[in-house]
Amino acid sequence: MAKLKAAVIFGGTSREHKLSLATAADVIRNIPEDKYEVICIGITKKGHWLYFPGSPDEIESGEWEMNPDCTSAIISPDPLHRGIITIENGETSIKRIDVVFPLLMGRRSADGDIQGLLDLSGIPFVGCGLLAAASCTDKSHTHMVLDALGIKTADWSFIPPRDINIIDQRCTELAEKLGYPLKVRPANSGSSVGTTLAHNYDELVSSVKIAFSNDKKVVVEKFVKARKLEAAVMGFDEPVSSYVGEILNIDKGYDPLEVNTSTGDNLRIPADISDEMMQLVRETAVTAYKALGCRGYARVDFFLTENGELLVNKIGTAPGLRCNSVFPKLMEHYGISMPDLMDKLLEQAIENADRYY
Repeated sequence: MAKLKAAVIFGGTSREHKLSLATAADVIRNIPEDKYEVICIGITKKGHWLYFPGSPDEIESGEWEMNPDCTSAIISPDPLHRGIITIENGETSIKRIDVVFPLLMGRRSADGDIQGLLDLSGIPFVGCGLLAAASCTDKSHTHMVLDALGIKTADWSFIPPRDINIIDQRCTELAEKLGYPLKVRPANSGSSVGTTLAHNYDELVSSVKIAFSNDKKVVVEKFVKARKLEAAVMGFDEPVSSYVGEILNIDKGYDPLEVNTSTGDNLRIPADISDEMMQLVRETAVTAYKALGCRGYARVDFFLTENGELLVNKIGTAPGLRCNSVFPKLMEHYGISMPDLMDKLLEQAIENADRYY
């Protein structure tokens, strides 16, 4: 039986570029070789697309784009091609693809852009579609959808781009509405970069300006002192949630863009919570996943407050898939090994493609 051709797309122009490389290396190493032929497409920090015929080690080190055998390549938006167009010495050729595993992170990547291109191509792909990816990346949209369905989140508001010239006025209004302390973050971000905590008016103004330097829209949330719980959700019509993990104390020097560390390093599975709370978290994770239109896989982050209130923090449609990341660790505890997880994600993307194309 011929192997399925799985294209892995990594890199990209966002600040999460290195994380994407590290993730791609681990994913490629764990895709079952007996079932899939992996075809690698890398995107440089400047946005140049390259077909890469080398090893995962080169991807992880960042040396991949120096490989002399790299050639220019693009995913064709024409569904008749259903593949990659490579360009070498002025000559073009098409590599047919059965499924795509996009591993881009952050803005201009996992926020719906790559999903829109793949929708046009007609090639099945792992993970959420355009709308779900965009809605989960934009935290204001996430809040709006969850609020509409009665799924609890921290009290919040946002500052749109048109208000950038009246920041002082908006900060005064937000402080009166929400009270301090306040967590301020870019609405669209694949990491916590640009996120700060404001304890007073001056800090709030400064925090909003920092967030605006990272995105065109800012989300302001009431700071919640709480435990951090995690659930991994996977599936299409009947998604399932893993058991719940808890993120323990993270060192203050933790860098969300550092490839050698991961919140998975501080993950306890299962979380030390009651059976009733465990069930509530899992059910809420699936409900939120469905509400945002997620498919394939996502990680749902929660706050468990000191008074026992459960709040959804965010939904990650491009969660880390390094071996030490939260999502694979939760699934491993659930009984799905890393190679099996990669196989299931690819397999379900192919099996469910007909409903979208």
